[in-house]
Amino acid sequence: MAKLTVFFRGKAIHSALFENGIVRIGRDETNDLIIDSLAVAPAHAAIIIRDDNCTARQLNDDFPLVVNGLKTKESNLINNDKISLGKHDIVYHLTESVVQAQQLSTPLYKDPLLQNQEFNSDVNSRGANLQIINGDNIGKLLPLKKAMTRLGHNGSGILIISKRKDDYFVSVLESKGTMTLNNKPLDNDILKLNNNDVLVINNISLQFFHN
Repeated sequence: MAKLTVFFRGKAIHSALFENGIVRIGRDETNDLIIDSLAVAPAHAAIIIRDDNCTARQLNDDFPLVVNGLKTKESNLINNDKISLGKHDIVYHLTESVVQAQQLSTPLYKDPLLQNQEFNSDVNSRGANLQIINGDNIGKLLPLKKAMTRLGHNGSGILIISKRKDDYFVSVLESKGTMTLNNKPLDNDILKLNNNDVLVINNISLQFFHN
């Protein structure tokens, strides 16, 4: 588990805890940690949290990622490292603490100039999502808002994610290329998706989250 605290001009304005996974940081509202500043890219950086290490990765070449004062495309993080995005800083803390979910969104400080900004402290937006966990679009979030979501392309394999009440199911529409669920080939079955399940379609890996 990692704690990320956002500072603006030296003042703490937001703090959140994140479990293992990918935390997307940027200006766009689809990010897990939103920083409303033109100095921050819509998709600026991703922090990959694992049991044994944590890595910060730049997502946009036009917007630098600075860790402890040094520009970098990727950096392993240690406790108290500072990530700078424009005039905002994010301090990384490794923590084993367990808190209630409602505590995660409590701001440490609210700057009057930032009252209209919203910071999303949840690792995913509400509802169900798929998050890309490899390739050039690592960290991108795909909300599953429709009753049926189609993934893939004609001729290279297509999956269907369907919503039934509060559950989500995956099935194969067109069987081509590599399509697996948790490293097991997807055949003609309709399978229920569970939190942290990993789908692979056309060499793109996506992790399922359902809040």
